[in-house]
Amino acid sequence: MEGTLKARDTIHFMHAGRDYTVEELGYNQLKLNPRKQLGAGEVGYIVAGIKSVREIEIGDTITLLDRPAAEPVPGYQKAKQVVFSSIYPMNADNYKDLTKALDKLAINDAALIYEKDSSAALGFGFRCGFLGLLHLDVVQERLQREFDIGLVISAPSVKYKVALRDGRSIDVDNPSYWPDPMKVDSVTEPYITASILTPEEYVGPVMELCREHRSDSQTMNYLSVGRVEVISEMPLGEVLFDFYGKLKTITRGYGSFDYVPIEYRDTDVVKVDILVNKEPVDTLSYLVHRDKARSRALHYCEQLAAAIPRHQFKIPIQGVIGGTVIARSTIQPFRKDVTAKLYGGDVTRKNKLLDKQKKGKAKMK
Repeated sequence: MEGTLKARDTIHFMHAGRDYTVEELGYNQLKLNPRKQLGAGEVGYIVAGIKSVREIEIGDTITLLDRPAAEPVPGYQKAKQVVFSSIYPMNADNYKDLTKALDKLAINDAALIYEKDSSAALGFGFRCGFLGLLHLDVVQERLQREFDIGLVISAPSVKYKVALRDGRSIDVDNPSYWPDPMKVDSVTEPYITASILTPEEYVGPVMELCREHRSDSQTMNYLSVGRVEVISEMPLGEVLFDFYGKLKTITRGYGSFDYVPIEYRDTDVVKVDILVNKEPVDTLSYLVHRDKARSRALHYCEQLAAAIPRHQFKIPIQGVIGGTVIARSTIQPFRKDVTAKLYGGDVTRKNKLLDKQKKGKAKMK
């Protein structure tokens, strides 16, 4: 790289294909420090009348419009969202505040994408795309810390490519938009190459953890005495649920994890709906491999049963695929002994009180 950039120069973003006039440039030294020019290798800022961060792409090459470079600087990759989740305000009255907060975050985070979403249970929110789990955690933390907004975040998902029987192909990252299974011809999901650094004594449990998460292949590299790198290819969707937490547990915090997306491969994915008191809750629906559907549904049902308070009537929590129940947990009701005041006498009096209690609880459902 070579050359200089001055105020009033017209610049061209080679990947975005946009032109701007430089209004000001300089160094960012605790405060903006304007200069007459910036040279190759210097780190500074450029004010060029860019209206939105969406107009440019991080990593793009800037060149002069009248004397352009022959080719962009190599190594550029467009930001690609691979993890998707819905974000809702805990208080519906904070929806406008959440909208403003996301708009402000997007000004300095070009990788964050979002669109309006709605839920019958949680109201209005946004469906967001992230570069990975860490990016999701950072955005969540900033929304809560900088803007003081309580959030409800749905389970993260990946983007599946669905081939339909009519010849069309669609991308689905939201369980709400999963097509009718009778119309689906095939489904592919994103795979990653995972690199796991672990002490040698934990190699066995780490490789078993990878196999539990549908790893296709595994290799090992001995980096130094007692330090091993396990390289494994596995579905990205398997990493989102509980992989990292289990890895930290079995390596006692000494394991580290990184991954690189590689390609899409065939899979057998189903949509699991969670029913609370026989009513579907759309935000709790998720997409999962068929082999993991029952165990994960049972986990969600048990977690919900522990979180939802008891009522005067029984509350069933079910995980279903289509019309088939694959998991269930029940919240037992409170029960008042309405026969406690009785003593001796005819049994029909006792039965009348129990029937009356039963009918009353049925009305409460």
